[in-house]
Amino acid sequence: MKHISSIQNPYIRQLVQLKDKSRERKKSGLFLIEGAREIALALKGGYELDAILFNPDIISEETINALTNQQINLIEVTADVYQKLAYRDTTEGVLAVAKIKTHAIKDLKFNKKNPLILVAEAPEKPGNIGAILRTADAAKVDAVIIANPKTDLYNPNIIRSSVGCVFTNAIATGTTSEIITFLKSENIHIYCAALQASVNYHTQDFTKPTAIIVGTEATGLSDAWLENATQNIIIPMQGEIDSMNVSVAAGILIFEAKRQRDFL
Repeated sequence: MKHISSIQNPYIRQLVQLKDKSRERKKSGLFLIEGAREIALALKGGYELDAILFNPDIISEETINALTNQQINLIEVTADVYQKLAYRDTTEGVLAVAKIKTHAIKDLKFNKKNPLILVAEAPEKPGNIGAILRTADAAKVDAVIIANPKTDLYNPNIIRSSVGCVFTNAIATGTTSEIITFLKSENIHIYCAALQASVNYHTQDFTKPTAIIVGTEATGLSDAWLENATQNIIIPMQGEIDSMNVSVAAGILIFEAKRQRDFL
């Protein structure tokens, strides 16, 4: 087993770059996962690990070995090295270096004839993306599609805020036009959360192949979505504002679809 005790070690400096810079993640095809639960979810989701780093003062080698039955390069690091790589304030003592998956829309496949899909257009805040992924996992949707992504999926804030659900969902990305073309080719009905020409969401039938589309609070959805919608839908609100957090709206809409489908 390899031991690293210096934060100036070239490998550690490379990993710091992976943590901090999206450009380095894309260039290397690698990213960091922090925490035993997140690593376990990544393995369950079919991610390939390149290495596991751990601080033996916090977590034992036996616990690390119990995470996986794969032959993975184990690296023991000191507390200083671990803290240099860790993203959270609280620490579990274990990090993994994992290989990025591709998320091309053309590769997305469904096992059901009536899939339920959540599409988010141009989400920017990692916290919102993480919350959307947690909602999607809780509802066990068939896929999450991100249109015109502004943040890469392997941003540490997304992994943290999703509580590892970035690994449990089937995720695809693409441009708005690519995704609309894909949904239509799969005969999936498009329901856009929008103010214009909308009907109350609970009046619609979500038991057929359905994609629920949400946009940002600031700009909403682009015209392309509204022009191609099966129906625009709205969540009636009784207060002074006419919008809510995108992850909250997504949760309301997705769980109405699940409620309808549970009666099938």
